[in-house]
Amino acid sequence: MQVYFDNAATTALDPQVIKAMVETMELNYGNPSSIHAHGRQVKTIVERARKTVAGLLNTSPSEIFFTSGGTEADNTAIVRGIVDNGISHAITSPLEHHAVLHTLEALERQGTVTLTLLNVDEKGRIDLQQLEQVLRDNPHSFVSLMHANNEIGTLTDIEYVSALCKQYHAIFHSDTVQTMGHYVHDLTKLQIDFVTGAAHKFHGPKGVGFLYINHNTKIKPFIYGGAQERNMRGGTENVYGIVGLAKALEICYAELTGHQQYIQGLKEYMIAQLKENIRDIHFNGDIAAENSLYTVLNVSFPCTDIADMMLFNLDIAGISASGGSACSSGSDIGSHVLQAIGVDPDRPSVRFSFCKNNTREEIDFVIGKLKELCLEKA
Repeated sequence: MQVYFDNAATTALDPQVIKAMVETMELNYGNPSSIHAHGRQVKTIVERARKTVAGLLNTSPSEIFFTSGGTEADNTAIVRGIVDNGISHAITSPLEHHAVLHTLEALERQGTVTLTLLNVDEKGRIDLQQLEQVLRDNPHSFVSLMHANNEIGTLTDIEYVSALCKQYHAIFHSDTVQTMGHYVHDLTKLQIDFVTGAAHKFHGPKGVGFLYINHNTKIKPFIYGGAQERNMRGGTENVYGIVGLAKALEICYAELTGHQQYIQGLKEYMIAQLKENIRDIHFNGDIAAENSLYTVLNVSFPCTDIADMMLFNLDIAGISASGGSACSSGSDIGSHVLQAIGVDPDRPSVRFSFCKNNTREEIDFVIGKLKELCLEKA
C-alpha cells in the first residue's frame, strides 16, 4: 500500500480542476493583456476566476490579486505593507512560516523595522495579552500572524487579532495558506488588511496563489513589469493556474462541511490508535478540535535510537509524511517551530496531514508500520 499523509505540503489535483485547466489550455491560448479577440477571451476567463474567488471570500474582485503562490503573496504584503505605509515596528511570532519570518528578519537587518517576537506556550499558542501590550506601546505597527501553524496545526484567533489591530491602528497580515479552502473566510467580516492563499494546498495546481489587499490599505507593486493585475503585479498571468485555483476553491467551499467532519474524524481516529498502540508518544501543538487545524497532526515518538531514520523508514514502507515544514526538507537545521515550543530534539517528530482522499484503512496501515518501527523500542 502507498499512503500519502503529507497534504500540508501539497495536495493532489482534484479531477474537476484538471478538467477545467485542460479545457482552458486547449481552447484559450491568447495573452490576457492583448486587445484582440483571443486576448479579450482569456482576460474574461481570468476576471471570471477573480470574481469566483472574491465571491467565495465575500469581498470585491478588485481586492484579489493573483500571484505565483503563497510565498510571493506573503513577501508582497509584508515588504510593501511596511515600506509604503512608513511603518517602523513589526510584530510576529517565532512559529511563522519562513516566507514570513525570514522576510521580516531581513527587513530588521536592513534597519527598516524593529521586530518583536511574541511569546508562545508549549502548545504553540500566541500570547495575545502580550500582543495587546506591545500594540499599546507601539501603535501603527505591522502585525503578521498565521491562521494555523503549518507544522503543528495550532489555530490563532485572527478575528480577535484583527479587532486588536484595528483598535491600535495597526496593519494586520495573516498567512492563511494552510486554512484557505478548509475554513470559511469572510473577509468583509474579518476586516483584515492582507490575506494569502496558495492553490496547491486545497487540491489546486502548484505555482499559483493570491493576495487579498483590503481596499483601504494602499501599497505599490512588489514585482514591476507590465500593467497586469491592475498595475499591482507585473508578469503575464498564469491563466491555467488561475482557472485551477478558482475551480479548486469553489469545490472546497461546496464540500467544506462534509469534508471537515470527515477529515476531523480521521485525525481523531489516528490520535486514538496512536494512544492505544504506542507508549509514551507526545502530540505537538494543541490537538483540541476547536483549537487545531483538522488536517494536521504532529507526533513525537519515543524511539530515539532511530530518530534520524524515522522518515526514511516510513518512506521505504510506502508512507509519505513530513518531519516539519516541507519547505525546509533536506535541511540539516531542525524545525524552528518544534524548537520554539520546547519539543525534545532527541525524539523523532512526524507531521501527518490528511485530506478528503485519505481513509481509516490507510491509518491502520500506518499504525502497523509505526508499531514495527517503534513499539518494541519504546
